[in-house]
Amino acid sequence: MSYNNTIKRLKLLENAKPYYSEKQLASIEHAIDFASKAHAGQKRASGEPYISHPLSVADILVDWGMDIDSVLAGILHDTIEDTETLDADIEKLFGKDVAFLVNGVTKVSKARSGMRNLDNYLPQTKDNLSKLLIAVGQDIRVIIIKLADRQHNLSTLQYLPKKKQQKIARESLEVFAPMADRLGMGRVRMQIEELAFSYLDPVEFKKLKILMRKRLGKSTRKLGEVRVQVETELKKHNIKFEVNGRVKSVYSLHKKLQKVDGNIDNIYDLMALRVIVDKKEDCYLVLGILHSLYQPMISRIKDYISTPKPNGYQSLHTTVITPNEQIVEFQIRTQEMHEYAERGLAANFHYNEQKTTKDYIKSKKSSTLPANMQWITQLQSVVTKLKQDEKISKDQLNVDLFVDRIFVYSPKGDIYNLPEGALPLDFAYLVHSDIAKHTYGFRVNNKIHPFDKPLQNGDVIEIITRKLSLPKQAWQEMVTTTHARNKLRGQLRQIGVIGIITNATSIMRRKSDRKKEKEENAIKK
Repeated sequence: MSYNNTIKRLKLLENAKPYYSEKQLASIEHAIDFASKAHAGQKRASGEPYISHPLSVADILVDWGMDIDSVLAGILHDTIEDTETLDADIEKLFGKDVAFLVNGVTKVSKARSGMRNLDNYLPQTKDNLSKLLIAVGQDIRVIIIKLADRQHNLSTLQYLPKKKQQKIARESLEVFAPMADRLGMGRVRMQIEELAFSYLDPVEFKKLKILMRKRLGKSTRKLGEVRVQVETELKKHNIKFEVNGRVKSVYSLHKKLQKVDGNIDNIYDLMALRVIVDKKEDCYLVLGILHSLYQPMISRIKDYISTPKPNGYQSLHTTVITPNEQIVEFQIRTQEMHEYAERGLAANFHYNEQKTTKDYIKSKKSSTLPANMQWITQLQSVVTKLKQDEKISKDQLNVDLFVDRIFVYSPKGDIYNLPEGALPLDFAYLVHSDIAKHTYGFRVNNKIHPFDKPLQNGDVIEIITRKLSLPKQAWQEMVTTTHARNKLRGQLRQIGVIGIITNATSIMRRKSDRKKEKEENAIKK
């Protein structure tokens, strides 16, 4: 092992020491020795020995707070794909769970080739997405390890040819950044987007970076004064707090500018102040204090604590105008909320061996997952259909995988998670297919709601049923999710609606063919 990799090895072990037992640290050393021998003689595009990559991936996983099996899989993740190592070797030395994770990461790696352009929905893309879905459906840690792998690969992209840089960057932006966002891993999403965007559009990236530097240079001093005022006021109220700054990422600015016709003056959150407190109650207390100090922009007050974002993000947001007419955004959250905002689902592992990832993630019962993570178990139905080789369109996969999510509620307060743009029947079939079957109408927020009007985040939905009501052919245009569409089609077949319509179409086609044949014969005569 080279001098640089010896340093990386020591750094990984040093970073891991506070969080893992002596036995676990020994298993990390064992995995490093095994991977070093397996990758002996292999080089990265940078010229470094290959082992430098798995060491870096494992270090990222330690930083994210992942469990010991994930860290070991991070060290070993390329051994099956790139060396003579077999699944059985990993299982014998490191256990079934580690072998399963390494095998899952290998499947996702093999799926990459068909994911470079989701707009070209070719048969091989379906096959590759199938592998990705199966990997996710079985254990979400596979994707978290893959995200660590992708983050490190992006950081060393400069050593690859330009064409390959573009391919990896686009794939990162289209597939892996949305996946990180769905897992609530905000910091990871931002890092992936930032690196990928810098390779996809380097001219625009540099231009926006210069623009941001100029803007921030003017406002940093004024923002420092606001920070001092806020800290002084919070101390008077004996609130335990921490204040820090947050600068908008270049890629986020790029997307925001597209929404405001390129006018940066309409963007108020280039830099924000973040207030972190101990308790949820203190979040609302701080909000009141800020509004007593400065004039709030009412339309820009967002309570993501009582109604979290679809990926589980919680925080209070408010934008205020100071006496010197500076516009400042504040984010207010607890330390726990901040941990989740930064690390998302990875924050749930917290090196906690008592709350095993097997119980938390591998269970197929959606009730064992937080509401914002129920989409993971919903992928099971898509995986099943793909395994059975049933037709699933690119649009359906996009709805289920890559669009934003919303939270909706039953009248009893149960939380359900749906893709943005979902319709009431999607909700009904998610609650129970037998209830959906007898749907007569919907009340949303105590008002009658049409079948074809999309639901909104936070809606309270009541399903009105009648025993004599049955699914209709027209309902197929009033569902958006794969789950609802499949359940509905099954019911329509059961009551003979699809069969009757298909048969009628067949009769009409035969009649048309006979008529056409007679006309052709008449012409010949």
